[in-house]
Amino acid sequence: MNWKKEFSIDSTRKLLNSKDKGIIYFTKRDLLDEDVKPIPYIWNLSEPQKIIKRQLDNGSWRAPRRQNKSDQNYQLIETWKKIRFLIEKYQMDKSLSSIQKAAEYIFSCQTSDGDIRGILTNQYAPYYTGAIIYLLIKAGYGRDPRTEKAIKWLLTMRQDDGGWVIGSPPLVCNHELSRKEKNEFLTNKEKETLKEFDRSLPFSAAGTGMVLRAFSVHPIYKDSKETRIAANLLKSKMFKKDNWSSYQHPDNWIRFQFPFWWTNLVSVLDTFSLLKWSQRDPDISKGLKWFKDHQMQDGLWDISYSKIHKNRKNKKTETLRYWITLVICRIFKRFYERE
Repeated sequence: MNWKKEFSIDSTRKLLNSKDKGIIYFTKRDLLDEDVKPIPYIWNLSEPQKIIKRQLDNGSWRAPRRQNKSDQNYQLIETWKKIRFLIEKYQMDKSLSSIQKAAEYIFSCQTSDGDIRGILTNQYAPYYTGAIIYLLIKAGYGRDPRTEKAIKWLLTMRQDDGGWVIGSPPLVCNHELSRKEKNEFLTNKEKETLKEFDRSLPFSAAGTGMVLRAFSVHPIYKDSKETRIAANLLKSKMFKKDNWSSYQHPDNWIRFQFPFWWTNLVSVLDTFSLLKWSQRDPDISKGLKWFKDHQMQDGLWDISYSKIHKNRKNKKTETLRYWITLVICRIFKRFYERE
């Protein structure tokens, strides 16, 4: 099936006219199935090389000084931010020393339990662990024992319904804490690790979407029963208000980023396309139709259709429109070319 016929405008023409070498390369390779130069051509572009040059000897990236006002591991956060670009956007992998060093630094933040900890000081953060492990699996660490340990930990951190939440025990505990007390637990490393999740509370679409990214690219767990249960929960919330106060408004579904960070319609459909779900599924079909109906006249998509967020127009956001469009086209190609 020709996926391009699903759109009123052929986006690939616009993408090929981009001045971004990465956009042109991936359009030819991933959307048009043309022969291109080997992937190191992309790795050697100026943008990824600028990121690599700032990498520290221990494999991490230094956080801005203004962020070091608490005990949160902002160096870990910054490292996650940077490998999002290197691995997800420019598709670097563990054949490169910079990715190896970054992975070793991240795994050095893995606890004996299996999670990647430090972003919320000593507190659990399943959604961050899932989002980080997702990138490492894409880079080639899917069968690494440390990845296996993280995946198994994530499975133990599900709610009773089979999904995950945004938050950690200070936010999701059985006893009430004041806002000040909660902030102390999330920013002060002297505070002990709270483990008292209230598992009876419903899943968060935002949190479940971030964790499922890791399962969608794992060579074994992508086909597991647990993955299917969580995926069914996630798609049931598309376009709807989340069960949790964080990112609760439905407009968060239609505000996009790439590389991925929070859960939105693009990231979720990307996950389902990797899980090889059918485009005939009613929820997935509804999501795909939204993109068909909201393609702009220039063949691209805007980065946000939200009424509750500021939508700035500048050179950076215009470039991002091209990347978002590339990802949307990849999603459609996966869904429609296998049926």
